[in-house]
Amino acid sequence: MRILQITAGAAGMYCGSCLRDNALAAELLRQGHEVTLVPLYTPTLTDEENVSQERVFFGGISVYLEQHSALFRHTPALLDRLWDSPAALRAATKNSIATDPEMLGGLTVSMLRGEDGNQRKEVAKLIRWARHEPRPDVIVLPNSMLIALAGPLKRALGAPVCCTLQGEDLFLEGLREPYRSTSLELIRAAVGEVDLFLPTSDYYARFMSAYLSIEPGKMATVPLGINLDGYARVERPADRPFTISYFARIDPAKGLHVLAEAYAQFRKIYSGPARLEAAGYLGPEHAGYLGEIRTQVEAAGFAGEFSYHGTLDRAGKIAFLQQADVISVPGAYADPKGIYALEAMACGVPFVQPDHGAFTEMHAATGAGLLVPPGDTAALAGALRSLALDPTLLRALSDHALAAVRQNYAVSKMADRALEVYSQCSLPRRSQKATPPREVQSLSSRT
Repeated sequence: MRILQITAGAAGMYCGSCLRDNALAAELLRQGHEVTLVPLYTPTLTDEENVSQERVFFGGISVYLEQHSALFRHTPALLDRLWDSPAALRAATKNSIATDPEMLGGLTVSMLRGEDGNQRKEVAKLIRWARHEPRPDVIVLPNSMLIALAGPLKRALGAPVCCTLQGEDLFLEGLREPYRSTSLELIRAAVGEVDLFLPTSDYYARFMSAYLSIEPGKMATVPLGINLDGYARVERPADRPFTISYFARIDPAKGLHVLAEAYAQFRKIYSGPARLEAAGYLGPEHAGYLGEIRTQVEAAGFAGEFSYHGTLDRAGKIAFLQQADVISVPGAYADPKGIYALEAMACGVPFVQPDHGAFTEMHAATGAGLLVPPGDTAALAGALRSLALDPTLLRALSDHALAAVRQNYAVSKMADRALEVYSQCSLPRRSQKATPPREVQSLSSRT
């Protein structure tokens, strides 16, 4: 099968969606399929071999300039290449900066307007390039924030369009009004251009069906899968501290402050040696939040038991997880993915997670952890204590984790399911002649 798969770069951050998109494309390539993985905004950052194309479309610098100045909406492509090059984009995003919500809201709405937005020139560049590539059997968008590309790509290439759903409601709910409402209206208006939506969990299929007004029949869940190379359980000395690990973006939505509070309660009912270890991307806008966590742990009397390890590459991530007894990322947000739980399970580390989002079905599929009511720090502390005091239970959950992640969440499983649903796509009026989008037609008329 020939697949045109689009992914959205996240500058210098290891992004779960980027990791998932790259792992899927790499596995499909390994199986012999023709996959073109096209990055948007910035080059993607992955912790394994990056199989994306070198060229970046909708370069973050161009997108920003076109949003704020009409002049850059008409500059020639040759000039745009100066700031759209991977080198320029990497330099510009080397040090991430906090994003102004007002700017972000306006840019989001403009992107969702597609051919009618300030970035219409970028749509034309992508279509012009795609029309000179071999025609794909299916086009795959990485999330509904890029749904405005569905119609232009479908009309230009005459191929069905699938759209992955993997957590964009958190972004949408963070927008200020009227940007949030306008963005939702634009997405819902474009739902008909997509042949099939691919949520990463059954929970998210139900949620997004209602949230974006998508018919349930247009949903086909493609569960996460991870590349298991290098993952293994490491036996640890019996006298080491009971280690509770957090591995996710440092962000209030992910709940490190909840875990810190639960850890303080846990230490009041568990007298053995223990540690709280955290790792993950820290944006500058959340540096103060991490400082508050340190103060919170110090005030509880356990400052010497908390460490933050920063952003980790693949080897560092595996080593970090292998030293954990349990992982917990107790966010209030109902996470539709939870890739960090799968990575921990691949090292034989069970989870203690809120009973919502993807974790409810992950628990049912693996039996590799414990679930607690969301936001209940006392219940979380009690669950951690039960594992710390019962090495037999902890070992049993570890065994379940090792076996279940390989049986249910290997990247090959994700690829097989993706191929199955890609083949279900059918494009109405498929014999209709492909036509370029308006901007391409306009450019052609001037040459």
